[in-house]
Amino acid sequence: MHVLILGAAGMLGRKLASALAAASPGGPLVTKLTLADVVLPVRPPFAGPVETMVTDAASPSAPARLLAGRPDIIFHLAAIVSAEAEADFAKGYAINLDASRALFAAIADIPDYCPRVVFSSSTAVFGAPFPDVITDDFHLTPRSSYGVQKAMTEMLLADFTRRGFLQGIALRLPTICIRPGAANKAASSFFSGILREPLNGQRSTLPVRESLRHWFASPRAATGFFLHAATIDLALVGPNRSLNMPGLSATVAEQIEALRAAAGQSAVDLIDHRPDPAIAAIVETWPQRFDTARATALGFKAESNFSEILDVYLKDDFQPAA
Repeated sequence: MHVLILGAAGMLGRKLASALAAASPGGPLVTKLTLADVVLPVRPPFAGPVETMVTDAASPSAPARLLAGRPDIIFHLAAIVSAEAEADFAKGYAINLDASRALFAAIADIPDYCPRVVFSSSTAVFGAPFPDVITDDFHLTPRSSYGVQKAMTEMLLADFTRRGFLQGIALRLPTICIRPGAANKAASSFFSGILREPLNGQRSTLPVRESLRHWFASPRAATGFFLHAATIDLALVGPNRSLNMPGLSATVAEQIEALRAAAGQSAVDLIDHRPDPAIAAIVETWPQRFDTARATALGFKAESNFSEILDVYLKDDFQPAA
């Protein structure tokens, strides 16, 4: 099984590549890995061939390069994150929508080729006003450019699947927390920062109210989502190829309580409350609770409380400051 990861240099791309290279239980049997991103991806330990490439997904030459080896499974994780897509309108559409359409069209142009495409989507495809609980078939009315771009790519994926050009499935990921490493430009970055930095004895800024409720899953859970989507019987998914992934609904205050339980009040005291109306204007439009009965019935799993999410970080990614 030849697997392509587009966006392989990102946090989830690296974790997914490592899991595939380690032949994680439940994942596909991989014979070759192709890892592509705008910067050179890290090569994971793997007995088989690994091709790493630097490519701009928006480049006209990118689809031909990516598909030259006719990968059987394509994990499409490449994206401009939410706040950056809002700040740079043209760049967001070029990467998050146009590059995806070009990739799907290039797949359709290859005779006798129908790969599985697992697309990393987002709960930002939904927009307020919300019911108390969001279902998979709640109408798509995103309130950010990022959400619009993800929703449009979902529709393209479904249509190319309907026409028989590819086998698509879109995973609407919760906010992934706690993300290791440095903060990125996502509007949701602070959800990880208010835990990650204090655990390392560093100050962090909270730009929103503590009562804000949000939808979360760990990087370990997200990696499991992708592995499961690579092998699931897509006939069971049906014509609606977009799934709300399982997660945990929690407030910022509940995040802080989990930090207090794990690291004490001294860690909590490192959080600086500095309201940022621009960040709040984005994240306040995101949904807070989901009905994930479809995904759960299909075997997708996530954490059930925030202490579990924090524990995953401590076991998988925490590196104490020197």
